Amino acid sequence: MANTHRIRSDFVEKVGQIAQGEGLPKIAGRVFGLLMFDGEPISFGALATELQVSRGSISSSVRLLEDRGVIKRVGVPGERQDFFQIADQPFTGLLEGALKRIKRAEQEIEASLSELSIEAGATRDRLRSYSDFYKTLGGGLQHALSTVDDKKG
Repeated sequence: MANTHRIRSDFVEKVGQIAQGEGLPKIAGRVFGLLMFDGEPISFGALATELQVSRGSISSSVRLLEDRGVIKRVGVPGERQDFFQIADQPFTGLLEGALKRIKRAEQEIEASLSELSIEAGATRDRLRSYSDFYKTLGGGLQHALSTVDDKKG
């Protein structure tokens, strides 16, 4: 049991670091990691206690994670406070968010490319390659999303 507790604690911290590397708050990653590891609904207050962070940090983190579709708010009979658990398809939400950001980057690059004159040959070539990179990445994410969607049911 002690080994499971250590693994759980390490996992929660690792997911926090992963989230931070993706530009998200570390606390949001830790919330996601805890919910993912435990697999059970946990109360708002218990999240703050378990992660040893303020209720304000928990509040902003759960809002962010709910908006991304990776956790959901659930009711627990006889309880007045909010409980949270992993969404039914959390990876779909993660992929959709990543795909949206990739498409936005591609569109921004394409907008700059469209403003360049034909005479800007080498610059156009570099920007075209950059746009193609995002297009390819988006295609890969779209494929991953369809694969995850196929596993839903």
